[in-house]
Amino acid sequence: MRFEDIPLRQISDTSWEIPRTGGMLVPGLVFASGEMMQDIVRDQALRQVINVAHLPGILYRSIGMPDIHWGYGFPIGGVAAMDVEEGVISPGGVGYDINCGVRLLRSNLEIEGLRPRLPELVAALHREVPSGVGSTGFVRLAAKDMDKVLAGGSRWTAANGYATGEDLDFTESRGMLPGADPDAVSEVAKRRGHDQLGTLGAGNHFLEIDEVEELFFPEAAAAYGLFPGQAVFFLHTGSRGLGYQVCDDYLDVMSAYMRKHRIDLPDRQLACAHIRSDEGRRYLSALAAAANYAFANRQVLAHQVRETVQRVLGMGPRDAGIRVVYDVGHNNAKFESHELDGRRREVLVHRKGATRAFPAGHPEIPDAYGEVGQPVFIPGDMGTGSYVLAGVPGAMRMSFGSTCHGAGRRMSRTQAKQSVRGKSVFEAMEKRGVLVACASHRTLAEEIPEAYKDVGAVVDVVDRAGIARKVARLRPVAVVKG
Repeated sequence: MRFEDIPLRQISDTSWEIPRTGGMLVPGLVFASGEMMQDIVRDQALRQVINVAHLPGILYRSIGMPDIHWGYGFPIGGVAAMDVEEGVISPGGVGYDINCGVRLLRSNLEIEGLRPRLPELVAALHREVPSGVGSTGFVRLAAKDMDKVLAGGSRWTAANGYATGEDLDFTESRGMLPGADPDAVSEVAKRRGHDQLGTLGAGNHFLEIDEVEELFFPEAAAAYGLFPGQAVFFLHTGSRGLGYQVCDDYLDVMSAYMRKHRIDLPDRQLACAHIRSDEGRRYLSALAAAANYAFANRQVLAHQVRETVQRVLGMGPRDAGIRVVYDVGHNNAKFESHELDGRRREVLVHRKGATRAFPAGHPEIPDAYGEVGQPVFIPGDMGTGSYVLAGVPGAMRMSFGSTCHGAGRRMSRTQAKQSVRGKSVFEAMEKRGVLVACASHRTLAEEIPEAYKDVGAVVDVVDRAGIARKVARLRPVAVVKG
């Protein structure tokens, strides 16, 4: 079968292979239904899957998730693993918002009991959780503290009263990537991050109050502390301006490296350097530092949410029961051990708009989840809902322990804004039963539900493909956006 000029071989009802052609070093593999493929093709994301397959040292497949859409260099929803000796690291395979990710907080609260206080609570969260372009947080970092954040991530927040040991235990990599070097981060990047710690930012970043609406895997839900009717708090943000600047700085470095070493690729946005090169090592050190900033950012935000909810409701920590279910990124490159051709190998896994999804028994997930698998969070749109999933063994075989990260856009931000001219997004959301507080009406228009694919269909594909398992569906009740 061909979609336009791209040959495709359907492997199953949820997966498609793009055979090797031209300079591709490996085939492409895309998880999607036939209906989803129509949107994916229009977006040119398959062409980017092919381009990624040209990268030196790529292993097994260039992979796309069902929420895949066009991005810078790599598609958003792209996964690629590299041989650590021969392979490359590409900033386009991580993205501008380094370690953008999601944190879920569970509580002892039930939505029905909370409903009369929701307007007051949402107003307080909008005030205490800074959002919007250029927003600043209450944490002001001296130069020496910035370096400590970059080196220590969530460990810095614990040392300064914003986190508990339990918070760290339930954060991917315990909130700190190894190998971070603050000196690899430019002074411009540090200045951009100086007063943004503890801020949501804009775009598709958000804080939601959700209701646990339905359970699919009760054993995992119980392990995660989830129950029907429960109020949970969903945070989505990343490394803010600091991470953006790190990406921008190293794209220039990588472009110069490619010219010097005559690396020829079909898209210059795939700028890269060999992992073992000085340039590659330095970017990985800066990447880890920016990732640590993102972990610390989400931890400070979680602290603000916890403190604000308890204050507004007049409850103590024990009664409110607000605890971290998990925190996991979806814009990263990490060294991991995977089985290829019957043997274990260390590889560097790029995940851009793709979530790590390790199965039960994996040594890198908390002991409390050892029998059910790592929690995975899939935000939908602000009007319909989101999902909690669990990692499963199939992801290790097929996608380097990875799954999707969201619904995936089907409209550009410009198209979304044009589609709601003259309409009241607030009124439309209110009819859906969702309270909204935002810093910018323009941003709200960009994030209308119609701009996204059906998250239920996306999650259904990864569930049926065997790379993640549905645990629970969450329904949005209130949203704070930039």
